[in-house]
Amino acid sequence: MLKPLSIIYNGKSGFHASDKEGVYEQIMTLFTRYDFEIQVFELNEKITFDELMEQVLLRHLNLNTSEYKGVIVAAGGDGTLNAVASRLVDTPIPMGILPLGTFNYVARVLNIPLDLLAAAEVIADGTIRSVHVATINDRIYLNNASLGLYPLFIQKREYYNKRFGRFPLNAYTSGLDVLIRDHKELKLSISVDDHVYPVKTPLIFFGNNQLQLKELNLHIAECAAQGRVAGVVVAKSDKLSLFKMLFELIKGRLEKAKDVYSFSADQVVVDCKRKKLTVAIDGEIEELQTPLTFAVKKNALNIMVPAHVAASI
Repeated sequence: MLKPLSIIYNGKSGFHASDKEGVYEQIMTLFTRYDFEIQVFELNEKITFDELMEQVLLRHLNLNTSEYKGVIVAAGGDGTLNAVASRLVDTPIPMGILPLGTFNYVARVLNIPLDLLAAAEVIADGTIRSVHVATINDRIYLNNASLGLYPLFIQKREYYNKRFGRFPLNAYTSGLDVLIRDHKELKLSISVDDHVYPVKTPLIFFGNNQLQLKELNLHIAECAAQGRVAGVVVAKSDKLSLFKMLFELIKGRLEKAKDVYSFSADQVVVDCKRKKLTVAIDGEIEELQTPLTFAVKKNALNIMVPAHVAASI
């Protein structure tokens, strides 16, 4: 009996790019060799994401077996992975990853190869690993969620990506651009495991991916690995302090910057007088109702990883 494998991709991600046609043919041949019945679904404006996922989930959950449910593959960057993962949390269906993003933190932290054919081999012949998923209200984030200047960084980065192509340098260029042009400060009430603090800040960053936090040399990386809410708050909003913070960030020494504080907790609640706050969630911008409750669902998402990967995030 053939095993169901569904590939979900964002048409903007470069999947099916003309320069990768040979690679995709090899990937499909590989999946066929492992007895998968392949269906490919494109995220586009003709169908809503919820409608598409209903089709995909019905295909897998209707199997006449209580154990194997096939694999649902997310082909794309952080936004695509987040969207697919949000519907696979607390289900028995594992997610496969074909990494097509700029940084690919989720793939990298799980030792999933960035080479697409090698990543497909992991999907076909790897092992299932349960990973932690951070939540903000009823949304999940695999890498990070942030408020304040960071959503502006994301918007500016996408502008540079469209003009000059997707390069890691754009993340820093956009940060510099925002600091020069924009000045925002949030007046918040932050509850960290029931201890309440009034905070004025231009930026709060919550990370769930230990690799990304390690690359920033933040000691809370280990807290994220253990399934705790890991956060960073910037306490000053004048431009000189923010430029110094960006300089330390570029050097990978964010924790060395003055007026930058990291913390961890089982639950964090962020509230303010505004009914909604702009939040960047795994690179996508959303408006969410306040208060914002941050928590972690431990081992809530199954992902196909290389057989030698023993630790979960």
